[in-house]
Amino acid sequence: MPVQRADARRNYALLLAVAEEEIAAHGADASLEQIARVAGVGSATVRRHFPTRRALLEAVFRERVETLCAHARDLTARADTRAALLEWLGAVTADAATIRGLAIALTRDPSAEPGAAQDNCCSAQLTAAGGPLARRAADDGALAPGVTIDDLLALITGIALATEHHPDPAAEAGRLFALAVTGVSPRRP
Repeated sequence: MPVQRADARRNYALLLAVAEEEIAAHGADASLEQIARVAGVGSATVRRHFPTRRALLEAVFRERVETLCAHARDLTARADTRAALLEWLGAVTADAATIRGLAIALTRDPSAEPGAAQDNCCSAQLTAAGGPLARRAADDGALAPGVTIDDLLALITGIALATEHHPDPAAEAGRLFALAVTGVSPRRP
């Protein structure tokens, strides 16, 4: 990859900072034109740095996703594999529900070919990080047979999207996640 000129690096940093503010205020559908205006650059400059909205979202949430990935790695040595998996999934749920735009960034890219690698995709990074937690829990019998990390991340994303306009999205997402973990049908003695 060629080295960027100093002005291109400054523009990238400025666009990223403005995009973070706009997405926090307006969600994943924040206007790219507004981002360009606030940053004092043309819309072509935005598109040069971020050719798609998904690329912009991934850049905005890169650090948060990396933190969640590190948290997953920290939990892999825990003896209680169920608790480790649920702690991590709870953290992902809380972030996805409270950080505007993150849930959209976690959705799979619908324009990607089926089975195509999404190496830079936020969800692909979380899948790779959470996979060992899910496998360990499954190996210990703490996860229902056939449930994958992709299933769990899709569940979390759905919960986060469903609760994003709730007065307390984190609490509601946590409640729904706990409901999903417990199940909707209580066991009878």
